[in-house]
Amino acid sequence: MSGLFLLEPDSPGAAWAPFGGVRPIAELRAGIWRIRERWEAALQADTAAIMGRHAEGFSEGDEPPTRPPASVNGPAVIGAAWFAPSGAALAPDPSVRRFTHHGATVGWVVPEGERWEGPHQGGAELEVEGVLLRGAYDLVTALETLLPADCADFRAAPNSGVPAGSIVLGDAADVISLGAVVEPGVVFDVRHGTVVLEEGVEVRHGTRLEGPVYVGAGTRVLGGFIRGSVFGPQCRVRGEIAASVFVGYANKGHDGFVGHSVVGHWVNLGAGTTTSNLKNTYGPVRLEVDGERLETGRTNLGTLFGDHAKTAIGTMLATGTVVSAGANVFGALTPPKHVRAFAWGCDGAERLTEDGFLRIAERVMGRRAVAFSPERRESLRRTFERSTQG
Repeated sequence: MSGLFLLEPDSPGAAWAPFGGVRPIAELRAGIWRIRERWEAALQADTAAIMGRHAEGFSEGDEPPTRPPASVNGPAVIGAAWFAPSGAALAPDPSVRRFTHHGATVGWVVPEGERWEGPHQGGAELEVEGVLLRGAYDLVTALETLLPADCADFRAAPNSGVPAGSIVLGDAADVISLGAVVEPGVVFDVRHGTVVLEEGVEVRHGTRLEGPVYVGAGTRVLGGFIRGSVFGPQCRVRGEIAASVFVGYANKGHDGFVGHSVVGHWVNLGAGTTTSNLKNTYGPVRLEVDGERLETGRTNLGTLFGDHAKTAIGTMLATGTVVSAGANVFGALTPPKHVRAFAWGCDGAERLTEDGFLRIAERVMGRRAVAFSPERRESLRRTFERSTQG
């Protein structure tokens, strides 16, 4: 079997804010699955390494090592971390040397006896299905594109069926409970997609889930109207949530609207935090990051929240806001459209110290019984160092 390596963007830059320099792009969710997991499923192979300088030393305990880009000896496949395969199996014939998507090269096949020295445009190609990701904002596009089929795949999984006392609109076979606890009165609207509840999920009375929706292991849904979204493990969510990606371990435990947004690990949204996801002009949304303007081409786009970001109660976020890693957003009802990494307050004039950030992270992780190992501490220390340079 060929080894699998995932190549990160050489310099993620503003397009991948607020995740560049914080976590590998391959460890972000595109639909239900992380980009790495999508490549692994398509090729039926485990990832040997993630190759990228921007997130060297990253450690959460379940990912392959991250190392600088280097040559790779075959047999191997190098997949682009900025491409999310659809999930269809890839079985290239011996002549294929590149995977392409709509003319863009998104992977390289290296036969035994050959060496890959870096990205190239040579050799026979195989067109593959999936979503090309121009930046973090396209994780919302990937969600819209991939989530329906991702959820529908679970229809074949053994499950406990419709929880007692639930109300189902649509085909009951599209309610998939894999060990969830669901209080009576929860509404499952599966007329437009499957709802999947993983092991250890808790869904409380007063919740309406409109598929496609995926709720990851250990997540608690505390009430509200939730549609077209994915929640990684151990989240706490309530209120109105639409077309959003919660990567994992995030808190939105109160009312407030989050739409067409990406919420990183260990984010905490204060009560009443609300994102705007549509401009008054109904025009395309632009992002502004460190003075650089990015055209997303999207009409609906909320907020991109970096890992460990936090908002105060009542925070109102403009369409296309970027809240960087570790930022503590308070002091203004409507923050600026870009909040700097580890900002203490909206304007970023003050910042958390490294020791202060690590102390808070240790406390937060302990609330989910996640060990603050030396490796994780060092990973976060390096994230702080990279994100506060300059």
